[in-house]
Amino acid sequence: MAEVIWTEPALQELNAIAEYIALDNPAAARRLVKALFDKTNRLKDFPQSGRIPPELPDSVYREVVAPPCRIFYRVDETRVLILYVMREERQLRTYIFESS
Repeated sequence: MAEVIWTEPALQELNAIAEYIALDNPAAARRLVKALFDKTNRLKDFPQSGRIPPELPDSVYREVVAPPCRIFYRVDETRVLILYVMREERQLRTYIFESS
């Protein structure tokens, strides 16, 4: 079983998305945050279950999709590092992962 670790940048992005949604619908923001944590918790048992992002075909990064978000992560021997969260409609900028 792998340990799921959320990085600070991923948590900041999730917080920004949730705050924006909460302006109109606080309950929907809470549901979204819960859904994203539920989705990433399954990575404890199935760390390779996410797909390789289409924009990064030859990378070590993987993603899970929990509409309206994409959650990017990397797996090492014992950990799943949640690196970045973004809205699906945004374009992925690969430089985000260059220092990860």
